Amino acid sequence: MSYMSVILTVRLTKEEQGILAKRSKRAGMKKATFVRKLIRDEEIVTGADALAWSERHWGDTSLRIKPSK
Repeated sequence: MSYMSVILTVRLTKEEQGILAKRSKRAGMKKATFVRKLIRDEEIVTGADALAWSERHWGDTSLRIKPSK
C-alpha cells in the first residue's frame, strides 16, 4: 500500500503556541516532532477517522481543545 504525504495546517493562538512549546520542551522534542507524535498515537487514514478522533478528544484538557459554546 502506498501513502501520500499530507500537510496539516493548524492555527494556534499565542496561548496555545506557548502551551505547545512548554509541552514539547518537557518531552525533549521539537514542536513539530511532538505534534507528529500526538497525531501518530492513533492511526488516522480517512477524513472520517480524523473526525471521530476529534470528537473523542473534544474538550480534552491535555490537548487543550476547548469546546465551543
